[in-house]
Amino acid sequence: MSVLTDIAEEEFEMEMTPMIDVTFLLLIFFLLTLKFKTLEGKLSAYLPKDVGVNTSDAEPKEKVEIKITVVAEGKRVDPNDMTKDYSGEGRFEYIGRKLRYQVGPRSTSEIDELAKSLRRMIDADPERPATIDSRPGTVYGDIVPVLDVAVDAGYQDITFVGEYKK
Repeated sequence: MSVLTDIAEEEFEMEMTPMIDVTFLLLIFFLLTLKFKTLEGKLSAYLPKDVGVNTSDAEPKEKVEIKITVVAEGKRVDPNDMTKDYSGEGRFEYIGRKLRYQVGPRSTSEIDELAKSLRRMIDADPERPATIDSRPGTVYGDIVPVLDVAVDAGYQDITFVGEYKK
């Protein structure tokens, strides 16, 4: 037999070990030469602009402060039967409850008057923020109509002020 027939009959096997070695070496090379993007200390955050290293000369905007004060507590009754006293469980309604709303020096007991006053103030400065200050004795049902009136007037930056006592 000739040399060519010996080579043709011989089984050809591909060696995988050197190819795997080269693959792992390339993987290690690319991992070691990879450069990640650095943030360089620039993270987006809502921080106060008037305190810190780079203070700005911007004047703080005066807030519209809306105070809610309970003038007359009223009587708690069952919402299903307004003649029955509140049993202490579930929802309740007030009869004879009187509130006073104060915006700056102006004071009113009508929510419509408060709405007019807030609209006048937002027309003067559309970017002006507002705070709702609920005094002791106010409940959730007293604050929500004031919040609705402020949002309807056009206020977008509304914060709440309150006091928590155990």
